[in-house]
Amino acid sequence: MLLIHCPYCDETLPEVEFTYAGEAHIARPENPSEMSDDAWQQFLFMRDNVKGDHFERWRHLHGCGRFFNAVRNTVTDKFLTTYKAGAPRPDLAALKEGQK
Repeated sequence: MLLIHCPYCDETLPEVEFTYAGEAHIARPENPSEMSDDAWQQFLFMRDNVKGDHFERWRHLHGCGRFFNAVRNTVTDKFLTTYKAGAPRPDLAALKEGQK
């Protein structure tokens, strides 16, 4: 079972408390009505399939209900960090250096 830290509640809880909400830091197009069907399809459905450290969005569904971001390694399933939505991406090199 994965343990996930909610940066809003400041609690580390089992995965069943949370729901995965896709790739993090995806900016919605400013004028979606002006996009071609192919461009809209790319935005809606095409995401990176990263092997390794991946920026993800999660929601604390059975707690505060808020969305937050996380860095999780898709190979080991280990969370490197979680951080509040709207915060900039953390520096991966610094995160990995801090784990040594």
